[in-house]
Amino acid sequence: MDNLKKYLNKTININIDNPLGSKNKKYQYIYPVNYGYVNNEEVFSNKRINCYLLGIFEEVSNYTGKCIAIVHRIDDNNDSLIIVPEEKTYSNKEIDVLIEFQEKYFKHIIIKDEIEFNSLIPELSVKDINKSIEFYKTLGFKVLYERKESKFAFLELENNQIMIEETNDNWNVGKLEYPYGRGINISMTIDNVLGYYKILEEKNITFFKNLEVHKYRVDNAIYEDKEFLIQDIDGYLLRFNN
Repeated sequence: MDNLKKYLNKTININIDNPLGSKNKKYQYIYPVNYGYVNNEEVFSNKRINCYLLGIFEEVSNYTGKCIAIVHRIDDNNDSLIIVPEEKTYSNKEIDVLIEFQEKYFKHIIIKDEIEFNSLIPELSVKDINKSIEFYKTLGFKVLYERKESKFAFLELENNQIMIEETNDNWNVGKLEYPYGRGINISMTIDNVLGYYKILEEKNITFFKNLEVHKYRVDNAIYEDKEFLIQDIDGYLLRFNN
């Protein structure tokens, strides 16, 4: 995947061998977008680089556009580039919807050159920033960036983002006592919650509540939710579900 990062934000010429509206010969699904490969010398050394072309709503055989993202398959070695017209942009969620027809069969993440911030991001005050960072890294969170002078870190797990900052006088509205965040649990959606639970079990993570299946009513529909809870080192409750 690292060798594909050189294409991010670059203008690239691609050939389309699975045009919009065509049928996949092996699996018989219809391509709702144009799909092809990078047109360069690497193709001729059996190193095809797959590409989704978004934002073009007609069948094309060749196109020059901008690479805005990489679709990295975690359980497969067949990654793809996302190519769009120069003036276009797509959020991760929009990309996921457009490539779902094929990528739903693979666990994957979308990688961009810039961080895409969620609309709502909790910020947690913590007692020791370094210990908290290590705790969240054990859970699988990635540190996207830090401001070490402010004892601040921005963390991400799949599409879930949180900020943590060592306690200071800037945000406190009252005396902080363990457990922090009383009355709050932070709900985070995980693609494969059962698989994630097993990974944490193997790491001997202590669960506040073990994996359970709950049913919730949303208007007149009933939804089944697999979920478990972990309490972080400051006492915040983290709820992971599907």
